[in-house]
Amino acid sequence: MSSRRVLIGALLGLVLAGNGCAYGFAGGGFPPEIRTAAVLPFENDTADPTLVQQVVQSVREAVERRLGLRSASEARADAVVRGRITRYEPDVPVAFTGTGQGAGRPNQVAVSRRLVQITLQLEIIEQATGKVLYQNRALNVEGQYDPGREAEGRRIALENIINEIVKGAQSQW
Repeated sequence: MSSRRVLIGALLGLVLAGNGCAYGFAGGGFPPEIRTAAVLPFENDTADPTLVQQVVQSVREAVERRLGLRSASEARADAVVRGRITRYEPDVPVAFTGTGQGAGRPNQVAVSRRLVQITLQLEIIEQATGKVLYQNRALNVEGQYDPGREAEGRRIALENIINEIVKGAQSQW
């Protein structure tokens, strides 16, 4: 009886390892013909020139590592990714601490938590047909940070770009 279970288990393993398994990861929810993508340079409507490179790197990570598409030149890619950074707010106060008046002291308020906000437009287009595979015209992400640690807030916001693109692109299919 135990050798029979081993044989059945081995056969089941072979079937699932072949084409018998209906589940798999190919292109993160895009049609199967979409295997490569070109992430084009983004336009930047903000005053921060360093932001473009970081946003494009995050988008590239979402498309290649998380959605499973390979990088390709624009001429050879199955899909192209275009975008525009429309807003960057690096220093939005969101939490405060303070002391009330008393004993001749004025109110004192200090910002205890800040927020980075990045808004961008993004579209992924199938090259062969011109069909929009994913589009978000107002992708808004945030990253909270302690005062003096804006880079940490930006890092969190960039991670949120990756997560939002993956979530949005996978929900399309």
